[in-house]
Amino acid sequence: MDQGTGGAAAGAVIVDALELMSDPRRAARFAGEAHRILADLVTAGAALGWVEPPGPDEVARLLNGVVDAVRAGDAALRGAYLADRLVGLGYWQRYARPTHRPHADLEKLAVAAGAHGLGLGRALTAALVEDARRAGIEVLTLDARGDNTRALGLYASLGFTEYGRLPRFVAVGERRYDKVFCMLDFRTPAP
Repeated sequence: MDQGTGGAAAGAVIVDALELMSDPRRAARFAGEAHRILADLVTAGAALGWVEPPGPDEVARLLNGVVDAVRAGDAALRGAYLADRLVGLGYWQRYARPTHRPHADLEKLAVAAGAHGLGLGRALTAALVEDARRAGIEVLTLDARGDNTRALGLYASLGFTEYGRLPRFVAVGERRYDKVFCMLDFRTPAP
């Protein structure tokens, strides 16, 4: 269901994958708009798993796979819209290994540079966390580049805890960054 995010993100609408795909206008533009956001962020040095900006076909294949997983009950995808413009997205997917199926990994949380500071990253993450809780996910994990202190602070503020770190693991040319692993455990009651 579309939901206003309140607070700093007032005016934004966070849409889930099934709503997004049921709106022909949004569905037709989603992969292209998502590509623009992801490519622009990677070009600016964002830590999204790519060294070079992904191509439009790569992003379309990725998102089609996520939407298929959503339909199978194995993922959640959210898009953030201001007016009628996609300005952010993120998703989680269940782990493929049978022994890890109760758990999921949060991936590709991205907000367009022009929409930073509006609370959209928080709104997207909170919606995805609630989707995971409702889907019965036991542990929601994510990883982030160690220099991404803003994102790590956001995740901590939403209840994620760091459970490991690989020093200098992420290679971007000659630069090396820590890879930080975080988790949100739904199995234990919140304090």
